Amino acid sequence: MTRTYALHAPRRPSRVRPYGITRGRTAADRFLGVERLISTVEFDPQRVLGMLPETAAVYEACRYPRTIAELATGLALPLGVIRVLVGDLAAVGRVRIHPPAADIPDRHLLERVLRGLDNL
Repeated sequence: MTRTYALHAPRRPSRVRPYGITRGRTAADRFLGVERLISTVEFDPQRVLGMLPETAAVYEACRYPRTIAELATGLALPLGVIRVLVGDLAAVGRVRIHPPAADIPDRHLLERVLRGLDNL
């Protein structure tokens, strides 16, 4: 069964621009696809105290593995901002960026496709 958890975006005045949240940066150090899973290495509520509200929200949301896209939509922040904040958290060891799943389909799936083609 899949669990869903509500994400709570920090409330800031609408005058705060995305580059204000990322301190002027417009891209992360490395490309993070929207499907990449992110999770905290070891969640510690005390670490949130010195973080910007948006960074803290990302850190807290990643207690459960989430994709970049889920973080962006759940926290109502642009993808670019999420990528920069996740990159910052990963650089200091607060979150783990999981490697993408292999692009090669598994053997069982390929055998089912082959049987289906044979039946045609």
